[in-house]
Amino acid sequence: MISEYLKAQQLKVGRYLAGKLMEEANLDSKQRRPHRNRSKGVEAFVAKNLLARNFEPTAINQVWCGDVTSLMVGKRWYHLAVVIDLFARRIVGWAFSLINDANLVSKALRMAVGVRGKHAGLMFHSDQGCQYTSQRFQSELLEHGITQSMSRRGQCWDNAPTERFFGTLKSEWVPPKGYKEVEEAKQDMTSFFMRYNRIRLHSYNNYLSPIAMEQQAA
Repeated sequence: MISEYLKAQQLKVGRYLAGKLMEEANLDSKQRRPHRNRSKGVEAFVAKNLLARNFEPTAINQVWCGDVTSLMVGKRWYHLAVVIDLFARRIVGWAFSLINDANLVSKALRMAVGVRGKHAGLMFHSDQGCQYTSQRFQSELLEHGITQSMSRRGQCWDNAPTERFFGTLKSEWVPPKGYKEVEEAKQDMTSFFMRYNRIRLHSYNNYLSPIAMEQQAA
């Protein structure tokens, strides 16, 4: 290519001369296409980090947080979205899909609202993933009267409770080779969430399970 030739000859030219040389050589410039998982600029909305790593709410249904992880099913990745009530680290919503998009996280949020109801002043915290910055998810939060908070870019510990939960899920429960079928994965995830909420002792809860912690606080 001309650019490689010029580089090899250690010749420096401006973009206008480079454009003229390319035109004479009948060459076109090709730009990279945007990554398909990135939101279009007109759609993306980044909320302020209102939570500011205050991971210790004083009551149930003050702060929910969410995130998405991937699980190997057969030879494909399937995506799991969860919603956690930070008060006792209880899993209150989840959804599972081949497509990691706004519909996935919206479905998890709708499950949480169905289980817990609507609450004035409730905050939802997540990272800046395109699922959460989308207009689709903004509308879902608005419909349920939920205030949005987001981690700062590149600061995974701004959403540390969900990071820790996924670490527990994958180290304690998910088979090393993944799952063979989608239904198997869905059933196993449901079993884990039920066990986690009812049975698993959590150091944050003074070694009570999330449900026991909530019952004690009631």
